Amino acid sequence: MIVTLTTHAIVGAAITSVFPTQIPFALAAAFASHFLIDAIPHYDYPIRSQSVNPLVGAPMKYDKNFWLDAVTIGGDAVLGVAASLLFFASPQNFWLIFFGACAGILPDFLQFIYGRFPKEPLVSLQRFHMWIHTKHKLKKHKVAGTISQLLFVAAVITMTKILLL
Repeated sequence: MIVTLTTHAIVGAAITSVFPTQIPFALAAAFASHFLIDAIPHYDYPIRSQSVNPLVGAPMKYDKNFWLDAVTIGGDAVLGVAASLLFFASPQNFWLIFFGACAGILPDFLQFIYGRFPKEPLVSLQRFHMWIHTKHKLKKHKVAGTISQLLFVAAVITMTKILLL
């Protein structure tokens, strides 16, 4: 189920679309939105590869699990950025929406970097990321968790479109 990074990307893009003239604020808010969304109970797909898991930070091993994770995570990120551009981009704001979607995803990418380079400011950011992330996970409720995220995304898109009228 690919929805985790898609959700972060779409929310980040929605925020930047609402604040197109306040670019630093919009991008910072898109980045910050990641943490607020992570505080909501949701479904996260499992990370199979110890090389990819930011909590392990094992040496890179390009095995089957690594490639499964790369396809899942990469597909989720690409889907999120593409959906963000589809719903919010115009020729005038294309790059703003693109970077807003990327800013929404960035904290998870920084977790991967932290696994390789556990130095400040990544240590503090990782500590905060783990602290704010919900402890109530929907691991046993994959379908319900996925549907709830899709409904959340639909609500964000709808509310953003209404704000932009």
